[in-house]
Amino acid sequence: NSIRMSGYDHAITLFSPDGHLFQVEYAQEAVKKGSTAVGVRGSNCVVLGVEKKAVAKLQEDRTVRKICQLDEHVLMAFAGLTADARVLMRQARVECQSYKLTMEDPVTLDYITRHVAGLKQRYTQSAGRRPFGISCLITGFDYDGTPRLYQTDPSGTYHEWKANAIGRNAKTVREFLEKNYVANDVNTEAATVKLAIKALLEVVQSGGKNLEICVMTYEGEANRAKSRMMEVADIEKVVAEVEKEKEEEAAQKKKEKSEKK
Repeated sequence: NSIRMSGYDHAITLFSPDGHLFQVEYAQEAVKKGSTAVGVRGSNCVVLGVEKKAVAKLQEDRTVRKICQLDEHVLMAFAGLTADARVLMRQARVECQSYKLTMEDPVTLDYITRHVAGLKQRYTQSAGRRPFGISCLITGFDYDGTPRLYQTDPSGTYHEWKANAIGRNAKTVREFLEKNYVANDVNTEAATVKLAIKALLEVVQSGGKNLEICVMTYEGEANRAKSRMMEVADIEKVVAEVEKEKEEEAAQKKKEKSEKK
């Protein structure tokens, strides 16, 4: 606290004596206050899921979106400040089209993630600006049909993942995914969707109506990716299935316990 009070957290360009950039760390705290988002990479699809916050009675909920499309084959989910995400989203979309115009090929997931991460990093290194208060999950398919999932944070670092979570309670969801993600188990769209919903249900209450799920698949014959937002009714079916499994598991454990006694 004494270090912070001595002014090292006032300017983005100042390192503290122990090597911290406090404004970047504060931006990461803003991400932790955002809605939980999860991404899962299957063998033939990718799934993004987010916690949907309750909207005001008279508000149009279609205007509150945490999942967006950057290109036909690229999706992004974010946690943190929505206004910051909108600016980043617009610049990423322009870069996707610019790449296509120049290279005559769709943008690769690695390239657009590097671009977004580079943009974030620039905002940590010049005075008079502040870092972007968002983390992003960027997912989709490369033009050879390979599924990808990347995560970027406010400092400008990025990594590729098989499954990951950002936002509020991300640690809990990530621990669940580490225990339950098995590459051979996510070989169908249904299994991948189920894992993403299961992970979100670790921290989200009230079932399907509080979830937003987007699925992207790759059509090999047409050589293109196709995405769709899942209907609430379809999400509810998966939620019911997950809850039934949990009940059966609990009953089984109870039975085993009583048999031991």
